[in-house]
Amino acid sequence: MASLQVGAGRGVGCCFGPLDGRRQERRATAALRPPRAGAGAKVAEEDKVRLGESSVAVSKLGIGAWSWGDTTYWNDSEWDDRRLKEAKAAFDASIDNGMTFFDTAEVYGTALMGAVNSESLLGDFIRERQQKGAVEVTVATKFAALPWRFGRGSVLSALKKSLERLGLPSVELYQLHWPGLWGNEGYLDGLADAYEQGLVKAVGVSNYNEKRLRDAHARLKKRGVPLAVNQVNYSLIYRTPEENGVKAACDELGVTLIAYSPIAQGVLSGKYTPENPPTGPRGNTYTPEFLAKAPTADEQDQRDWSKLWQETNSGVSQLADLPGQRGAHPGGQERRAGNGVRRCTRVEPHRRRGRGAADPRARDQGNQDAHRGVMMRWIR
Repeated sequence: MASLQVGAGRGVGCCFGPLDGRRQERRATAALRPPRAGAGAKVAEEDKVRLGESSVAVSKLGIGAWSWGDTTYWNDSEWDDRRLKEAKAAFDASIDNGMTFFDTAEVYGTALMGAVNSESLLGDFIRERQQKGAVEVTVATKFAALPWRFGRGSVLSALKKSLERLGLPSVELYQLHWPGLWGNEGYLDGLADAYEQGLVKAVGVSNYNEKRLRDAHARLKKRGVPLAVNQVNYSLIYRTPEENGVKAACDELGVTLIAYSPIAQGVLSGKYTPENPPTGPRGNTYTPEFLAKAPTADEQDQRDWSKLWQETNSGVSQLADLPGQRGAHPGGQERRAGNGVRRCTRVEPHRRRGRGAADPRARDQGNQDAHRGVMMRWIR
């Protein structure tokens, strides 16, 4: 049985290693335990994970804000007062339970189709919370490598607009959302400029394959800027980063691997069945046929994890991929086990070596560059 561990310092927030008996159970329980923090309290340093070789440390559990305000992929194409209240409740519940790391992006919730920008919503939530007292929040956002954006100046310009929407003078982490069709060296230079100007405390990339990751690390290193993270699709049913060299490169370079879609957009939560598949675009990926096969891919492992979830009073959504965003759905805090908050963890629980049901998106990400330029493919 692979270990379930929380990484500290360099590298990814999880690691492989044989553990047995009580030792394995203790580590699994510790990894799933919410950070020790009350309402408005600071998260204890031992409950944080340092991002790469940067100065930024974040709560082990993080919240992704992709669904907030979105009408293209989530929320059944509608954003209304009810969903707004649910998103705010999810934010408050996260803070109350020590989950203070929030990840958003400039393209989450565009102004089309009645959407509301996720950065603006997160900024509003932070300000409303601060009116009740001091609160510790760590914010990450992302630059969209759109084809018409050129050079380092486009990164700084986009970042400043993101800061305006967030209502913040700086953010802890700024990432390139995906590799651009061209101009990536200029984008990396823009990240370094933002870092040197104090607009961000750490920089990272997302959806970068091994070669692009190494190139980005080397270019930033020349400027004396550490590449802190690479955020990729990673879950119990999508473990490509273990096989394509991305995870190994992150470990080698001291880059933290952050996972998005840690519960496969809800599939690993057990919420969806062949009779009740996800709605909207998710239903095109996680079809009834796929859902019918997923639970039986490795029945023994399913029993092992089910036992672990029960013993630790943990919801399946806690056994996610890694830091992040990747998935605070409005109203999720009302539907989850444990403390009631949907958890998206930067910790990756790994099963025995042996793959689960293959994510149908695997055919698209053998080369992660397949994601570039397609904004709504970054599924948190």
